Amino acid sequence: MKVLLTATVQSHICQFHKPLVEVLHVHGCEVHVAARDNLAEKNGLKLDFVEKVFDLPFARSPKSPDNLKAYKQLKKIIDDGNYDVIHCNTPMGGIVTRLAARNARKHGTKVIYTAHGFHFYQGAPRKNWMVFYPIEKYFSRLTDVLITITHEDYKLASEKFHCRVEHIHGVGVNEQRYYPVSENEQLQLREELGFTPDQKIILCVGELLPNKNQSMAIHMMQKVVKQFPDAMLLLAGNGPEKENLETEIANCGLNKNVKMLGYCTYLEKYQRIANLLVACSKREGLPLNLVEAMLSGTPVVATLNRGHRELIHEGETGFLVSVDDSCRMAERSIELLRNYKLCNEVSEKARVYAMDYGFKSVKYELEEVYFNNKIHF
Repeated sequence: MKVLLTATVQSHICQFHKPLVEVLHVHGCEVHVAARDNLAEKNGLKLDFVEKVFDLPFARSPKSPDNLKAYKQLKKIIDDGNYDVIHCNTPMGGIVTRLAARNARKHGTKVIYTAHGFHFYQGAPRKNWMVFYPIEKYFSRLTDVLITITHEDYKLASEKFHCRVEHIHGVGVNEQRYYPVSENEQLQLREELGFTPDQKIILCVGELLPNKNQSMAIHMMQKVVKQFPDAMLLLAGNGPEKENLETEIANCGLNKNVKMLGYCTYLEKYQRIANLLVACSKREGLPLNLVEAMLSGTPVVATLNRGHRELIHEGETGFLVSVDDSCRMAERSIELLRNYKLCNEVSEKARVYAMDYGFKSVKYELEEVYFNNKIHF
């Protein structure tokens, strides 16, 4: 069987779809990828686990003329490729691919689309429902199987869309990489990374973008350091907000309490020494950073949005606070940093819950979708 994976950018395939490729390879499939090459921007990412890669000029903006160029190139690749399955991802990647695959679908090619979080959801702006909902509903007619990764998206699509709808637990997190370690291992790692044994470490992971809202975590630290003067907030990620956040850190007088790690290729080490993970996003699909923390035994305080709500059950697997309520986030963080028993209870429940989002579980679900009578080739 021959499979084509598409997305707007190649880093998306690298970061989120290696488990799928591994499942396909186990079944003897040949896997190709078509996406824009942005790997130079992503330290350490390589697309070396598929048979063929096409660099197409996809753009995130629907107004960009590059998407028309990508459509023409992709249509030729599809028409010449004789693919059994075309599996598309990301909003523009999904739209352009499904348009380019119309003729191939008439000749038996199956088209799968993974929705990594619809722009329309409970609490979304009305304009999102007016614009994105009818687009996705229409394009479901050009889709054989829609894969959703949140229960909310699954319920809506199952009731309203025109194709088969499946649910899986995200794209998978490597449970062999993210797991709890002993106290001795934590102490050794802290020494290796330059932290003291009793220092309170708070981790915040994500690309430095306005939506990720790291400034909320910085403001939260103003209250935290009053209780724990040597506490350290670690911001892992890079992006266009870097200079603005650096200015915010300086303005808050937190240069000694906030460290920017940049793009981190050994994030698991920081997860193992962190006392707490905070997530401040305004919007999320299904955030991997929360699953990584939960599998590592790190308690989570996160903002209330659709993706965080999927993973955090208030007071059980973590805590939720309103977006930009840095005072409440600080209060919850201080509570967890002080209360060892509460910290352990939340971490244990979260780890059990997060196992469904690990590689093993998600690979099984993908195998069910592809090979166990979910798609008829």
